[in-house]
Amino acid sequence: MATDSSSGSEVARVTTRLRDDIVDGVRAPGSRLVERDLAAELDVSRVPVRDALRTLAGEGLVTMRPRTWAIVREFTPGDVADLIEVRSAFETLTFALATQRRTSAGLARLRTVLDAELAAAAGGDAVTARRRAADFHETVTELAANDLLSELELTLRSRMRWLLSQHDDLLRIAREHEALYDAIADRDAAAVDALVRTHVETGRAAAASRRESSR
Repeated sequence: MATDSSSGSEVARVTTRLRDDIVDGVRAPGSRLVERDLAAELDVSRVPVRDALRTLAGEGLVTMRPRTWAIVREFTPGDVADLIEVRSAFETLTFALATQRRTSAGLARLRTVLDAELAAAAGGDAVTARRRAADFHETVTELAANDLLSELELTLRSRMRWLLSQHDDLLRIAREHEALYDAIADRDAAAVDALVRTHVETGRAAAASRRESSR
């Protein structure tokens, strides 16, 4: 019999795998997530799959259906617009605080993430570039050093990682991040504010373009 610890680790593993698959686009919006099939695919019992699906439903990535299955959430244009509005408000504050409060150690962490994103973007590794792009935003939240903002970021994280993955111009996003990094390092609040507004608009246009091309 599995221990509570091993059961918990299985749930975490399955949740992470499914979350990454959804955010990375491996499991398409509207696709079915059937407990029995997922358990066989991931070599686990149905219990951790069931728990993982419930977790992902709470994170806003999965829509539960009766009995033993769910579907990958299909974000409507209205859903995306709502996310972008929240992102704009959240990041305007987060980047401003990070600019005021960044430390040498925090900047070093941010630079490491940025360098990984730039390398992946230059190499055409879309999955890694998008993941590191999302990591960049999460690291900026750490630099903001506001516990409540960090709590809010956690509740939004999966949906925001999905939103931040909705782009195909890997180098443009990475270069905008590099400009933001430089402005944060210089504690240039005015530049950061302008760059954040531009960056959010870039994301909005990229998401709209991707949605249009998928029709």
